[in-house]
Order: sequence, then C-alpha cells, then structure tokens
Amino acid sequence: METTGAESSKNRSQAVIKVLILLVFIVLAIIVVRFTPVRNYLTADALGNFLDAVGFWAPLVFIMIYAVGVCLFLPGTLLTGLGAAIFGAYWGFVYVWFGAMAGASAAFLIGRTLGREFSASLIGDRLKKYDDAIERNGFATVLYLRLVYFPFTPMNFGMGLTKVHFKDYFFGTGLGIMVGTFIFTFFIGTLKEIWVSGNWAELMSFKVFFSITLFVFSFFIPKIIKKVKGDQPPPPSVEEL
Repeated sequence: METTGAESSKNRSQAVIKVLILLVFIVLAIIVVRFTPVRNYLTADALGNFLDAVGFWAPLVFIMIYAVGVCLFLPGTLLTGLGAAIFGAYWGFVYVWFGAMAGASAAFLIGRTLGREFSASLIGDRLKKYDDAIERNGFATVLYLRLVYFPFTPMNFGMGLTKVHFKDYFFGTGLGIMVGTFIFTFFIGTLKEIWVSGNWAELMSFKVFFSITLFVFSFFIPKIIKKVKGDQPPPPSVEEL
C-alpha cells in the first residue's frame, strides 16, 4: 500500500517532534549535570558515602548510577574512575563494565526511538550506502570504533540513528570496551589501594609499574588498531569477482 501525501506529512511531523524531544533531552541532561547540585555528588567521597549507606545494594546502585550518568552525558572516564576508586581494581572493573553496558544500551534505544525516523528522512542516496554498510557490518564497525576510543556517549546515541542492529551494537560494545575499561580501572584501583594503605613504598612495586605500563599502552591502542586495519588488503571489487 502506497503512502499518501497526508500520511507522509504526518510521519515527517512525528519524526521532527521526536528529534526535538531528543534534542531537549540532551540539553536538559547537560544542564542538570553541569549547573545543578547534582555535580556535587560526582566525587569519590560523596558517592562512596552514599553507596556505604545503601550497604549490600551498593554495586547494583552504582551500576544504575553509571547507566543514568551515561544517558546524562557524564564523561565515561569520570564514572569509570569513580568506580575504580570506590570498589578497587577488580570489582571496579566488573561493576563499571555492567554500568557502561546498561548506559550504552539505554542511550542507543533513546537515540533509536526518538531520532532514527528523522535521521532516515535526511539520508540521501549518497549516505544510504554507508547506512546500509553499517547494517551489514554492524558488529565489526562498532567493535572498531570502541577499540579506537571513539567518544563513548555521542557514539551511544549516534549509533541509534543508524540502521545497525541492536544485537551487533550490544556485543560490539561489550567486547570493544572491555580492554580499555580493565586498563583504566586497574590503574586507578592500584593507586587508590596505595593511597588508602599509606604504604608509599608500594609505588615501586611490580603491580604499580604494570598498571602504569598498561595505562600508557592504552593510548597507543587506537594507533595500533588503525595500523592493523590499514595493512589489511582491500576487499576485491565487483569487477575482480
């Protein structure tokens, strides 16, 4: 059944309203985090005291806070650092990863629900082939962008505007953020342990040198990934097939 002009106009209007809601949500999220008392709670001490108060439920509450923080455009490095400082290197990694996955999934679904229709209406023939390519190679695309440290929160919402399948996005994100998350939480968690113990001689320990090495190495991961990707032979053209 062909879409009538009235139906098409109605669909465009709905798409515009949805994307305006998305833009308002983004602006309000930034205002809440930057210009309200909420920012006073975004410290290791304040958040740690709050989590101590909830006791047994602290890990679950932190995961929920992380997920909401991602949707409110809080920097992922800030949330990850807080998780490592509060829970330590290893449990910090676990809780941060689950929080990041929950937040990334929620942000993706918000972008898909409110922005995809409008995004699709703007895609011409030139951009459609890229949108189709992301749909076909969703997992590899998401994994690559995560490994080269593409900005976390903008990518969460942005991928929702594309045709990538949620399954590909979810698993590409889960695998792609694992290495960077572990390195950062291990580094922060190790320094936190020394700070709390007051045993500054531990600064010369193997664990500290290992964590610093991993942390420095993390900055070279994007270059390594890009070099490996660049060294791969291009796929055969249609004529060659």
